Amino acid sequence: MLNQIVLVGRLTRDITVNKSDKGNKVATLSLAIPRSFKNSEGVYDTDFIDCVLFDNIADNTSEYCKKGDIVGVKGRVQSRVVEKDNEKEYLTEIIAEKVTFLSSKKEESE
Repeated sequence: MLNQIVLVGRLTRDITVNKSDKGNKVATLSLAIPRSFKNSEGVYDTDFIDCVLFDNIADNTSEYCKKGDIVGVKGRVQSRVVEKDNEKEYLTEIIAEKVTFLSSKKEESE
């Protein structure tokens, strides 16, 4: 069986690294990925997908990438259950295993 996803998109915000309860470094990035087809109004919709990064991947990505940069994310889809106000909430997230820096706004403006 295979659980692998590859995404390429623009960062919607700068990345900040935090510490988890267990002491790991963790960061979340949001990718804006335009669809390759137009909707019924003739406009390209954009999907916004959150990815979770841990430890060195989180550090490196936050250091070298800023809002607007294009990155590739290779990872896996993970589901988990979180209890909130005595109700179960099902979350699906992308866990990044590798982030590739493809271009930055700085490079594009030169």
